[in-house]
Amino acid sequence: MDALRKQRLTAAGIDLNSALERFMGNEALLERFLKRFLQDENSARLNQALTAGDMETALAAAHTLKGVCGNLSMSALYDLFSRQVAAFRAGDAALAMGLMAEIQPALEKTRRAIEEM
Repeated sequence: MDALRKQRLTAAGIDLNSALERFMGNEALLERFLKRFLQDENSARLNQALTAGDMETALAAAHTLKGVCGNLSMSALYDLFSRQVAAFRAGDAALAMGLMAEIQPALEKTRRAIEEM
């Protein structure tokens, strides 16, 4: 992975040192998993559930995204999804939904950085 790719991913909130540690230094494997993230349907599932008022499905999607982001060392997104999951569990749907204003741009920034790899 060249320096420009690393810079883009880091700017998008991905802790590359931690991610590479988790992937035993295998950059190619990390890149494959990051590209799989682009195909994950849980963000669409989360949006659809929120639109439908289905907080149970929204919680499940947010929790899954939290785990995926944690495993890929996407620190910024992990923190946002952690806050959202906590809000859902506390019964604060308004806060959970309000966090989408921060989550959506962070997701797009991360996706762009991965697409530009």
